Amino acid sequence: MAVRQFTGRRLNQYAENYVVFDLETTGISPAEDSILEISAIKVKGHEPVAELNTLVNPGTHIPAGATRINGITDDMVKAAPGLKEVLPDFLSFIEGEILVGHNIQSFDLLFLYRAAQELFGKEVPNDYVDTLFMAKTTLPQLGRHRLTDISAYFHINTEGAHRALSDCVMNQKCYEQMGKLVHKEEAEICPQCGSVLKRRSGKFGEFYGCSNFPQCRFTRNV
Repeated sequence: MAVRQFTGRRLNQYAENYVVFDLETTGISPAEDSILEISAIKVKGHEPVAELNTLVNPGTHIPAGATRINGITDDMVKAAPGLKEVLPDFLSFIEGEILVGHNIQSFDLLFLYRAAQELFGKEVPNDYVDTLFMAKTTLPQLGRHRLTDISAYFHINTEGAHRALSDCVMNQKCYEQMGKLVHKEEAEICPQCGSVLKRRSGKFGEFYGCSNFPQCRFTRNV
């Protein structure tokens, strides 16, 4: 079945309350590969207050390439619950919350959308902040914007990278640091979707356009 690209809106804002999440998978194809691990940290008032963390038995052999990246083996998931058992708890955990994650628009969310639709016929309507896009906006001086690159920039410990909970911990700290930069710059926020407005040049001169383009097409004259 076709996987929807997104249901909620991509935001580029410094939220006070949110859930940062990360998935580990058997491969890179949302249409063919399976979820191996789900982790999430709920944040209220910029402080972590709860977490969810579980391995998932995919019901299939884990390719060696995936194990090299995330360290998860067949033996580790042998006694783990299946996705049908795990997913309802996760969906309940994130209900009504802004989601935060790194490269989630083109990866994690696609796995999540497919799983929710195929297993329960549900959509995931949460708005979300993809910290990859946020990093490119707030840290243009970096040559690369991997989570480990951003963590290193802010002197955040990267031990345990590529396991879901460790990546959540790193990304929550990175998001808070980038959010402070956005707040410090007093970035102008799009009134339609909450993303940052960027000054641009067009055919008729300079204008402010939404950084969430083309999902949001709001513009304002300089």
